[in-house]
Amino acid sequence: MAPVNVTPGAYIQEQNDFPKSVVAVETAVPVFIGYTEKAVRDGKSLKGKPVRIDSIQEYMEFFGEGYPHQFKLASGSLTPFNASLIIDPIQQFYFYNSIRLFYQNGGNICYIMSIGTYGGEDEGPAMNEIKSADFSDDVFAVLVNEPEPSIVVLPDIISACKHDPAGCYEVYDRLLKHCHDTQSRFAILDVNYDDPQTDVNNFREHIGTDYLGYGAAYYPWLNTLVAAAGEITLANLDCPLDQLKTQLPEPAAGNVFAHWNAVTYTDTAEQKQSKLLLLHKNLLAASPVYVQIINEIKIRLNLLPPSAVMAGVYTMVDQSRGVWKAPANISLSSVTSPSVNLSHEQQETLNVDAVTGKSVNAIRPFPGIGTLVWGARTLDGNSQDWRYINVRRTMIMIEQSLKLALKVYVFEPNEPATWLTIKSMMENFLINLWKQGALSGAKPEQAFSVMAGLGTTMTPTDILEGILRVTVLVAIVRPAEFIEITFQQQQQSAS
Repeated sequence: MAPVNVTPGAYIQEQNDFPKSVVAVETAVPVFIGYTEKAVRDGKSLKGKPVRIDSIQEYMEFFGEGYPHQFKLASGSLTPFNASLIIDPIQQFYFYNSIRLFYQNGGNICYIMSIGTYGGEDEGPAMNEIKSADFSDDVFAVLVNEPEPSIVVLPDIISACKHDPAGCYEVYDRLLKHCHDTQSRFAILDVNYDDPQTDVNNFREHIGTDYLGYGAAYYPWLNTLVAAAGEITLANLDCPLDQLKTQLPEPAAGNVFAHWNAVTYTDTAEQKQSKLLLLHKNLLAASPVYVQIINEIKIRLNLLPPSAVMAGVYTMVDQSRGVWKAPANISLSSVTSPSVNLSHEQQETLNVDAVTGKSVNAIRPFPGIGTLVWGARTLDGNSQDWRYINVRRTMIMIEQSLKLALKVYVFEPNEPATWLTIKSMMENFLINLWKQGALSGAKPEQAFSVMAGLGTTMTPTDILEGILRVTVLVAIVRPAEFIEITFQQQQQSAS
């Protein structure tokens, strides 16, 4: 209502000429859920709280470093060195190295949610085992109240697949349901790595059939360069020094032990650490077999599930090309090779599965090019609507952007002026997406359509009940997954 003027004078009234605009929501903000060394900021616990970070340095400040894995050295001859004598630990914590790999592959802003600590520097017991029960409904309930994350990654839970496969897949099912319920997130899942056929079949059998369009799985695991040899010391070798002394075959190694100032019970923690570090450096110089042991430990620590690196790829592609570009045919940084060299024929059963329809995206090496992501399908691989990752994630972006923009019109008059304003606002947003290449069509009319009005999307009863209905049709671009070239001979031309 215009103000009533009662005092003589000149008055100014400003009127808005342009409709409100729609701002695209962030599409590449992953949240990582798992175990950390600590979870403290300014003396306050961060466990169970999503924390926004911008760099690996900020992660280390709040959440520490990696789990101190210890590998056992079985008794037996080390001449020549046999890698089978290195025994894997019962549990593996992949979280810290996965975050590092995320940042090395284009990662930027992300959220960290620690559900347990293993460093003994926070409230509660130190974690030494990955439990499916720790990824409870309460964890996802907390995330519901955090609007920014758009990708969810659980790098640690795949470890539980070895001793608790049912619990692991139950967590995956819960994650997919969470993404569906929020309608604003996409899940990146891992598959176990022992045997290609068995692991993929088990994954498809146990992952369920609900909400598959809200997640994608990748296979195989990756041999990386995240953990450097300089990070590995005697602390990573769970072997009595007397046993190591007898097993190392080089006389020079025996001389190192003979001249080493042994650790005593009167030494402080710093003195013990200093002595063991000196022993480690001397053994590296004196024993080629010891170098092989350290290198084998490095190889095993660098074997990582691919979900975190894919979160980095999603981020990089979204920022450089847009969420509508399929995150595939992209090379991976700090990755030497996949743990399994999949063939063209092996990928056929991963990419398209006629029985279950659950696609698993392959990561493959190509000579002269490197390791590439060679798949862009969601788990719902047989769906014409939600087969491709970029289609689902683009639709999430459009839906959430328009939803947020329409909140200002709640309780506005449900009449033609409001409908026209909303329609114009949405069309301006979609035209910009079409110009950027997100929507397919030679003209805007072929790329999208927005309808709102009495007799088209609403009935008189809808208006009486306070319902304003808007229908939006969009033609999202789809990737050229299969390129066929047809060759045919023709007769030689006379001229």
